[in-house]
Amino acid sequence: MNITVCVKRVPDTETRIRIAASGNEIDEGGVKYVLSPYDEFALEAALQVVEEAGSGRVTVLSFGGDATKESLRSALALGAHEAVLLKGEPTMDGWATAQVLASELEGDDAALVLFGVKAVDDDQQQVGPMVAELLGRPCATAVAAMEVGDGVATCWRTVEGGQEVVEIDLPAVATVTKGKYEPRYASLRGIMAAKRKPLREKEAAVVEPGFVVESLEYPPPRPEGRIVGEGPEATAELVRLLREEAKAI
Repeated sequence: MNITVCVKRVPDTETRIRIAASGNEIDEGGVKYVLSPYDEFALEAALQVVEEAGSGRVTVLSFGGDATKESLRSALALGAHEAVLLKGEPTMDGWATAQVLASELEGDDAALVLFGVKAVDDDQQQVGPMVAELLGRPCATAVAAMEVGDGVATCWRTVEGGQEVVEIDLPAVATVTKGKYEPRYASLRGIMAAKRKPLREKEAAVVEPGFVVESLEYPPPRPEGRIVGEGPEATAELVRLLREEAKAI
């Protein structure tokens, strides 16, 4: 069972983001970058499936610049067997990114290609399904757990009010969300082993983005709070303000 996990380098969710002087990108000075948390769920899913199968390889694939190698090494430290970096400059255009990844995955022998359900920076949730369409493979999204059998993957998707169970024929694509797959911690042995694992670099396919970011702006400041009274006597006034001013009820 060979599995490829597509991962992305993103700003740490606790990082304070500042807009660069250009006005259409973030200022990367002092920004800490990490492996996208949802991609960690996908990586954990791949590792567990291979461990349960008793054989196979997990390959991590990413599209980005030289700094992306740090995130790939983190994935190798967690247990992935090899990594591939497609060298290029990703944009906000998910379709362009999907085409770059699909061009590399076209001849891949992996039975499963896994993605995090979304990247925490752009929150688009579209690259995985787009890659599946380009490869002509079935796709299950927002998978919380899966079982892989003979030519079939059974996927559990959390939906409102319950769970949906779907079966997809292999080879297939799936996007993984929080659920069964709690990411493991890298051991000291894993960190040392990561330095010896193969990390191949390739030039990414050139795909012109269909759209570009023209400008970024900060969200408006929150208005100051108001004290409408104290104790139970303030309830009626609070309800009135929520209904008439805030239009919340």
